[in-house]
Amino acid sequence: MSPAEQNRHTPILLEKADGYVVVTINNLTKKNSLSVQSAKSLVEIFDSVDDDETIGALVIRGVGGTFCAGADFSTLYSVMDDPAGEIEYLGLDDLYSTFTRLKLMKVPTIAAVRGSAVGAGLNLALAADIRITAEDARFISGFAKIGLLPGGGHSNLISRLAGHEVATSMGIFSQEVSGRRAAELGLAWEAVEDTRVEERAFELARIAARDPVYSRMAIKTLRLTSSPAVPWDVALQAERAPQLWSLRRQGVRRKTS
Repeated sequence: MSPAEQNRHTPILLEKADGYVVVTINNLTKKNSLSVQSAKSLVEIFDSVDDDETIGALVIRGVGGTFCAGADFSTLYSVMDDPAGEIEYLGLDDLYSTFTRLKLMKVPTIAAVRGSAVGAGLNLALAADIRITAEDARFISGFAKIGLLPGGGHSNLISRLAGHEVATSMGIFSQEVSGRRAAELGLAWEAVEDTRVEERAFELARIAARDPVYSRMAIKTLRLTSSPAVPWDVALQAERAPQLWSLRRQGVRRKTS
């Protein structure tokens, strides 16, 4: 089997270049929806990225110009048969672990969103540190339309970024948000033309990849201190040790340059 044929049958692709990695959901026939197996593959790849200290950033995207249509319906149908069953419950756990694992990456993460991000796919995009989105991308909650309550921390992810009103409008009233509007609401950092999404995401990834050690320490510190629930004086003290580390590091570099 040729490399191209192998790629067609691989649910998640991993590429490394210039100190960052690109993770691609590769299930175009089902609009890049996530099965339990592809979710497990994602987590394994995230683990491998964390273990490689030469990597300074991660970009996640979907193949073929669409991000992720959510959970594979075959996965949802199997859970419907016995939602509280052990196997079914653990299957949902595997799906949820993709969002939680991405949120806990040791490197800064970027979701490159083209086409649609729906339900669990939206969760995955929102779990990244930032999103670069196509102006005409579609951010869709999707749960209410199929009669399911949101899962995977869906409402919390939206609320943290854009507030209660946006979470309610999307989750309860099934309001779709364009990529352009997502950037206005705080659900994305930047909205660009569809053809420039990956280019812009890679451009940002290369900045973080210049110094992987610094980027890993910086994102760890930022996540610890940036929550509104963390008082300013606590954040100040939490930042002190990492800043001293960076000062010493730069001092050593100056002496040896």
